[in-house]
Amino acid sequence: MKLRIECPPCLVNRAYVESEKASMDPEVRLRALLEAVRQIGYNIRPDVTPAYLGTIRDRAIKQASDNPDPFKEDKAASNEAALRLMPIAQGYVQNGADESERLRRACLVSIVGNAFEFGIRGYEFSYDDLPRLIENAEKDIAIDDITKFELICEKVEHALLLTDNAGEIIFDKILVGQLKRMGLRVAVAVKAAPISNDATMEDALVANMAEAADRVITTGTDSVGLLIEECSKDFLNTYTEAGLVIAKGMAHYETLSESRMAQPHIFLFRVKCTAIGSDLGVPLGKNVAYLVEPEPLEGQGASS
Repeated sequence: MKLRIECPPCLVNRAYVESEKASMDPEVRLRALLEAVRQIGYNIRPDVTPAYLGTIRDRAIKQASDNPDPFKEDKAASNEAALRLMPIAQGYVQNGADESERLRRACLVSIVGNAFEFGIRGYEFSYDDLPRLIENAEKDIAIDDITKFELICEKVEHALLLTDNAGEIIFDKILVGQLKRMGLRVAVAVKAAPISNDATMEDALVANMAEAADRVITTGTDSVGLLIEECSKDFLNTYTEAGLVIAKGMAHYETLSESRMAQPHIFLFRVKCTAIGSDLGVPLGKNVAYLVEPEPLEGQGASS
């Protein structure tokens, strides 16, 4: 998704929120904010993705504030909240009538986990909302490709899950476990270093993701979303070999929707900004399970 008119003010608002989190010193906060705004202004063009600018913004704030992880406290609180709610989330999934229903519910719980977010203009989040969001997950779904997703799961051997936020990764573990029960081999990728409130290997350890997944790896970089040109060779090999990619969060939609996808990608997230909502025709606060299948290469038609 390319930059939309709603994006620049949101990017700057997030820079303000993050700069305040990065330091208690007003001078450092202002220096970080001004550097982030300067970098956004220098790099902004109509043909870039919001996530690309978000990456530049967050790196500028980390460097200017000398704080490698401005959202450290928020991430810890998110993980604690998710762990407290795991019995509710697991019960919701396990009460599904059959394996198909349990996969569906695991997807919905994973999407609800994407509510863990801070600093998005016009979006408010409270940990107290999570039980209600789980209860309403089914009726809140606006794009529902979960049945198509299940059919693909039955055909492929390897899946890759691209995580988004801390806290959310703990709910993702339920989905990974369900995929494993279907016989898939599942790799899970986290960010190589802190960026925004995205999950890193530290959060994967809190979630005990290695208990569910076959492999837990990093993307090799700290980008918002997935900037392919920055990723490690190990990650790219895993990404290329996967028969199915599960991409969590809006930033993965922003970045990957602009690239040619060689395998099916399902985007699982909660719509938290008007730009994404407008792009997909989905209201704010709704759940999305959007499957994108690869287009035939030029000169190749669909098989008969």
